[in-house]
Amino acid sequence: MIIDKLDNGYDYYGLEERIRKALDYLKNTDLAELDPGKYQIEDDKIYVMVSEYDTKSAEGALWEAHKKYIDIQYMINGSEKMGYTNVDNINITSQYDEEKDVMFGTADGDFVSVEAGMFVIFNTQDGHMPSICFEKSEKVKKAVVKVLVE
Repeated sequence: MIIDKLDNGYDYYGLEERIRKALDYLKNTDLAELDPGKYQIEDDKIYVMVSEYDTKSAEGALWEAHKKYIDIQYMINGSEKMGYTNVDNINITSQYDEEKDVMFGTADGDFVSVEAGMFVIFNTQDGHMPSICFEKSEKVKKAVVKVLVE
């Protein structure tokens, strides 16, 4: 897991070419103007999903993990907590769905605060729990860039 401000995104260009393209897209696109939906960056190898929602309580929320795509979660507006745990710590309650590239389960983990202008990179070994409120629910707008791992 990596957490930082998008202004520092260039520090992570050396990780992988697709991560560089994803961070460039986030930096050079007026995300606040995008409607919720899916936008292609490089076919199905890199795409972004923009969503608006109300953050939720961690109580009863499940951890998730992916096998085919890295998540780069970027807060456009608002703030939320995001949980992190190694995927090996997740007790799977919903088996891996290959079509949706996701599995869910329960676990213990740590949480970080993510504010507007910040991103978190969750690799395939990183179980995560996004969309969690602080003390009360708030409306947020977020972009999640999916980067294919090959």
